[in-house]
Amino acid sequence: MQIDGSFHEWLEERGPRGCLMHMVDDATTKALGCFSEEETIWAAAGVLRRWIERYGVPQALYTDWKNVYVRSPNAEERASGEPAVTQFGRMCAKLGIRIIAASSPQAKGRVERAHGTHQDRLVKKLRLAGIANYGQANAYLEKRYLAEHNRRYAHPAVAQADYHRRRPTARQLDEVFWLEEERVVSEDWVVRYHNRLLQLERPSRHWAPAKSRVRVRENEAGEVAIHYRDQRMGFRELKASTALGERRGAAPSPAPPSPIPRRSLPPAANHPWRKGFSAKARALFSGAA
Repeated sequence: MQIDGSFHEWLEERGPRGCLMHMVDDATTKALGCFSEEETIWAAAGVLRRWIERYGVPQALYTDWKNVYVRSPNAEERASGEPAVTQFGRMCAKLGIRIIAASSPQAKGRVERAHGTHQDRLVKKLRLAGIANYGQANAYLEKRYLAEHNRRYAHPAVAQADYHRRRPTARQLDEVFWLEEERVVSEDWVVRYHNRLLQLERPSRHWAPAKSRVRVRENEAGEVAIHYRDQRMGFRELKASTALGERRGAAPSPAPPSPIPRRSLPPAANHPWRKGFSAKARALFSGAA
């Protein structure tokens, strides 16, 4: 499968510039696509999921070198020898899909040529249909344009064997398409995530993963989940106004104690004053004139 994004004035003067996320089967030229604002992780994941739901899981994706698909290793990865994986690449790895980065645009010529076809025919058809936003454009792609395009341009593969793997269930796909990042839990069980403070719930007084690493996951809808040793942790988000005090476990400062009134007490029986001090000395220590 070849996948790429095509930026164009798809709606001409009727709407803003957009990106057609486009997948093409290299064996049959069968196409699938959807519009988005940019060529993002979620845009790529969205068109891949649509393909999987319709045809099954492809074995490999042929992409360009955009950071959405592949990236260069950072210093830590170079030192440890770990492979550099993007968020989209990690999603593909869970599905058993290999990403192959093309060395040039000509190398993925099938999807590049399809961009030219769509920029000619699709723009005209959207104009004739009076479509003025990308929500309507996606509905038009799904109901009419792609089916007509595939009838006209797709052709049988040289070999009849279909190498797509069986499509997962909807629930299994829901578990695949998440962004994931590692975070370290603070001493007071707070996880920092994109300028948010997430206070973990404590399942036991004697068990706390302070200073441990947890996996923070976020799906396209914005739902956040935190996992520690494959167990999902409960949490609540701290409000900005109270986060500092709650994060440090601080309580409101108590009022200063009232001063204890001092009173004069008679000297004890063994006090030096009772052991033969002169009257002058007693008067001196007692403050007498």
